[in-house]
Amino acid sequence: MSIDIPTRQDLAELTQHRDPASVTLYLSAAEWGSRAVAHATEAAHLALRTAAGAAIAELETGGLPKEDREKLSAHVKDLEQDRDFWGTGARSIAVFVSPEGLRAFRLMNELASGHFTGDRFDVGPMVRAVTFDHTGYVLALTEGNVRLLHLDSSASCRRVELADLPEDASDALTRAPQEGKFDRQRADGTLGPKPEQKRYASLVQKAVLAAIRDADAPLLLAAANDLDPAYRDVNTHPRLLEESITANPASLTDEDLEVRARQILDRHYTQRIADWVEHFGNQRAAGRASSQLSDVARAAAEGRVAELLFDIEAAQEGTIDEYGVVTLVDEPGPEAYRVVDEVAAQVLRTGGRVRGVRAGDMPDEGWVAAVLRG
Repeated sequence: MSIDIPTRQDLAELTQHRDPASVTLYLSAAEWGSRAVAHATEAAHLALRTAAGAAIAELETGGLPKEDREKLSAHVKDLEQDRDFWGTGARSIAVFVSPEGLRAFRLMNELASGHFTGDRFDVGPMVRAVTFDHTGYVLALTEGNVRLLHLDSSASCRRVELADLPEDASDALTRAPQEGKFDRQRADGTLGPKPEQKRYASLVQKAVLAAIRDADAPLLLAAANDLDPAYRDVNTHPRLLEESITANPASLTDEDLEVRARQILDRHYTQRIADWVEHFGNQRAAGRASSQLSDVARAAAEGRVAELLFDIEAAQEGTIDEYGVVTLVDEPGPEAYRVVDEVAAQVLRTGGRVRGVRAGDMPDEGWVAAVLRG
């Protein structure tokens, strides 16, 4: 499965782009009746051509020169012919194209299809998808059986291939070499001594880290009792959660693991938000935080926002000038955009941390809440 996890740098670069002929396309596999792009490539190609054609027609109506329209069409055609890109299990495709070039991402998240034109890319849907915390990975680990599952924000899960895991990884559970020879006999008990478990866990961890590609994604462990401490002892993933799935994963289906994992993720998510809101309250009392959109937008424009919490459901459109002055509009239009998305983009561009949450998790029932740099 080829999936692209947009990095902070990716998002920052996309939000910095300015060109009057900017086109953003979001393509959802669900729109053509498929769970993944690879299962309906011809339909995906048609959806790409249709969305791009509609966007370019809008730009033509707005007076875009023929030369620029031809460049846009050529970039889209190149993407359509890229076989490696389309051989994927992605659920959504995000395409950002201007006469200068094209960037495309294959996403696990199910994003609504649509096309957008203007002087900038509409990165908002992708920002909301990748900064929303209800996602993560589950590692199910037993002797000779390893499964890595990805839980996405659309309440579904899928297996992730561990391409770097050796087929004979479980051989690490045999005894260590003695006097130049391997003793292939088992130690007393189900597994070998702790060093053998750690060798096995190290092989698994190397494959898991290569497959995740996202240091910010939480990782949940479901392991046999004697392998749980062995894996934690060698783990270097920064967001391995302390709470494990306690049942032996050999007795659990992928669906069982998902249910148990989401319960743990929900508890983890709730606690993280509660801790952040408490921190926000303390900082606001000291004059270093705000939930007023006008204040936060101005601070974001000045590069003063260290952390931002924003409502992923806030749809109010408008504009924000270079000084952070917000002007809201009554009706969406080609010159307007979601103001909350633009604030989030500004924070990303200046190195701040961004997290999208549901409206009910926002302090003060506002659209944004920011902790400012000291």
